[in-house]
Amino acid sequence: MAYTDKSQSASLRSSLARSSSSRTIFNTVMTVIAFICGILALVPLIAVLSYVIIQGFASLRPSLFTELPPPPLAPGGGFGNAIIGTIIMVGIGALISIPIGVLAAVYLTEFSSGKIARWVRFSTNILSGVPSIIAGVFAYGIVVVAIGSFSAFAGGVALSVLMLPIIVRTTDEALQLVSDDLRQAATGLGATNFQTVMWVVLPAALPAIVTGSTLAIARAAGETAPLLFTALFSQYWFDGLFKPTASLAVLVYNFAIAPYKNWQAMAWAASLILVLMVLLTSIIARLATNRKKYT
Repeated sequence: MAYTDKSQSASLRSSLARSSSSRTIFNTVMTVIAFICGILALVPLIAVLSYVIIQGFASLRPSLFTELPPPPLAPGGGFGNAIIGTIIMVGIGALISIPIGVLAAVYLTEFSSGKIARWVRFSTNILSGVPSIIAGVFAYGIVVVAIGSFSAFAGGVALSVLMLPIIVRTTDEALQLVSDDLRQAATGLGATNFQTVMWVVLPAALPAIVTGSTLAIARAAGETAPLLFTALFSQYWFDGLFKPTASLAVLVYNFAIAPYKNWQAMAWAASLILVLMVLLTSIIARLATNRKKYT
């Protein structure tokens, strides 16, 4: 009897050892696969950035930021007008979409009924998947046709359509992650629902809201198709919100497909500046959110 118990105990230990060994091997293999996939996910980003930096850095010079685009085959020139136009149109889009997006997300999370919230979130998801060129056609129909001219304002409206669903979704998710204990504590101290949202919920979700707005701005800054339908392009300095306006994305498109070497070189330089602008925006947002966490 004792011999049988010892045999069963040894068999059980052997079975546990084999099971533990197989789990260890499986965990190790999956860890290695996950690590390799993580590295592979970085490869496209590193490849794109390195190629843009190599091609664009060779064409960088101070005059790029202070001069207008040159004629074909002419030396010198720059794209200062495109930088200013990009900042203005992205700024218009942000001024339109950020207040509307944040307030819409606040309504969804704090004030709406479940059925209305589901339909609005569903519509927002659909809008986020709409091709950017459709946003350009929409802005062309309601703004360009109405005022009779391509303009920076129309470009900003088109970009705001693309930015809006990103801001609504990220703000909505950020507000849902705020603990209900904070809301209950504020209510217990006598705060109204509006005061709770304004002074407790929104400040707690502010880092995520800023991050979502930054993502929306980064997407809008690189869009080309909507601006072809709305702002078009201009070889001259910014001359008003209701005039055709240059942008970096359209300049890259126009100059990259041109057969002239000086324009192609400027397209690479403009691509690098566009990437650096997006990177700078992300860094500023990260610094702002980190400062908010520690204050």
